Amino acid sequence: MSNAEHYFTIDRTASAEFKDRGSRFLAYVAPVTTVESCKMQLQELKKEHPKAVHHCFAYRLGTDGLQFRVNDDGEPSGSAGRPILGQIDSRGLTNTQVVVVRYFGGTLLGVPGLINAYKSATSMALQLIPVIQKPIELSYQLQFDYTRMNEVMMIVKQYGCSVQSQETQLFCMLNIGIPKARLDEVLYRLNDLHTVAVNRVA
Repeated sequence: MSNAEHYFTIDRTASAEFKDRGSRFLAYVAPVTTVESCKMQLQELKKEHPKAVHHCFAYRLGTDGLQFRVNDDGEPSGSAGRPILGQIDSRGLTNTQVVVVRYFGGTLLGVPGLINAYKSATSMALQLIPVIQKPIELSYQLQFDYTRMNEVMMIVKQYGCSVQSQETQLFCMLNIGIPKARLDEVLYRLNDLHTVAVNRVA
């Protein structure tokens, strides 16, 4: 596991168009967190552009950025997905997918031309979105009597933890993400509330 405390991503969509010798390359950038959300974005674009000849894409997922995929969708190997991923990586982004939809213009561009087109379309779309920095979080489950709710929520807010899910009856169960950089402080504060059970979630 890397000792980084933050990762870089995007929080909105964007699109841009690059043209070369009659071919149109439409790049669509989207924030994604799961392979499922990547597939959904791709399916939507295939529905939106049924006449396009190629729907090439690349994504990188996870706060460690270790999960990625490239797809040339029928273009010559290495001419589409790789250049798209290269642009995502040159900005140091993760949880990001770019799909480039190509409408063929009748003239073959050759592999160097294709690499340039997919790279340019992706770069243009990515330039439209600000890169945001997010804390890497570790997931913990807290269990406590509801009378402790205010104290627990105060700590959660104070240290910028995210609430991933909660069940509140007489006994509360809260799944939270604790920023890696603040982990020791948060655990110390929570353990101070003796009746709160704190467990790491794998």
